[in-house]
Amino acid sequence: MGEPTVESNSYATGVLAEWEGLELLSRRATAPERAFEPSVPNVARMYDYLLGGKDHYTADRAAADRLLKLVPDLRTLVWENRYFLGRAVRELAERGVRQFLDIGSGLPTRDNTHEILRAKLVEMSVPAESGRCVYVDNDRVAVLHGRLLAKATGDGVAVIEHDLRLPTEIVYDPEVRAVLDFDQPVGVLLAAIMHFVQDDEGPGEILRELWEVVPEGSYLVLSHAYAGDLDAGIATKAAGVYASASAPMVLRTAEEIEALITGAGWQLIEPGLCEVPDWRPDLYQQRSSDRSGAAFLGGVAIKPVTNGPAQARVNGRG
Repeated sequence: MGEPTVESNSYATGVLAEWEGLELLSRRATAPERAFEPSVPNVARMYDYLLGGKDHYTADRAAADRLLKLVPDLRTLVWENRYFLGRAVRELAERGVRQFLDIGSGLPTRDNTHEILRAKLVEMSVPAESGRCVYVDNDRVAVLHGRLLAKATGDGVAVIEHDLRLPTEIVYDPEVRAVLDFDQPVGVLLAAIMHFVQDDEGPGEILRELWEVVPEGSYLVLSHAYAGDLDAGIATKAAGVYASASAPMVLRTAEEIEALITGAGWQLIEPGLCEVPDWRPDLYQQRSSDRSGAAFLGGVAIKPVTNGPAQARVNGRG
């Protein structure tokens, strides 16, 4: 079963009919169908292998091992990205965000978004069950594993199969609406996923569309692969590994990544876009001294409240 078309999604179509002049769904009527193909390296399973997970196949391990030969500190880099995600979720919980939409969530691992959120809420003397999260992925194996975790977790956590390239359909999916309240701010997570969106697929439009459909006071957490000081020849070879996998990778410059975020209307909070170990580091996030030059860049941005104390929340703690 492929992704739903605009015509087949009567729920989203009905919502749009109420919004005169809003035609966001028409931008991308369909997204690519994702068939289960264990012989083709899958980026979610490769990432799981790099994190030390167990949900991967021979092709995934072989591709990831080729990457490790090119970028020996890659396992460190993916863990730096995970730690950044955790710090960002905790920061947003302190700012009052109680619900998250984790798009491109991949296979479940330790310290999943809802677990980080609920642990932080308990630390803040807030009921853990007030923390809610919807995970979204277009990989059916990741969705299946995620649903098993959600079932064991109970209320307030859901996993749906959808494609990042259809953000409005995601937000108006009834399963998402059953968990998240879009009258309240939402934390949208795009962790290590936007570099798999090709330039001709409109990455800036995707971020703008998300900005348009979430409430004011919502936040975007984004990380993106970055070649940095990595040798150009090695970067090309690494991109070649992904070219034969389930999703080719686009290595953008720091300026290009920041332009995607701010050009869509999001306002970066301090310290802006930076290498993920440098984003509000804590005692558990130490920068490795033996680095290849590659990195993940990450940042957190807000959709300000236009008729309230929004600007104070851009650089301060709301």
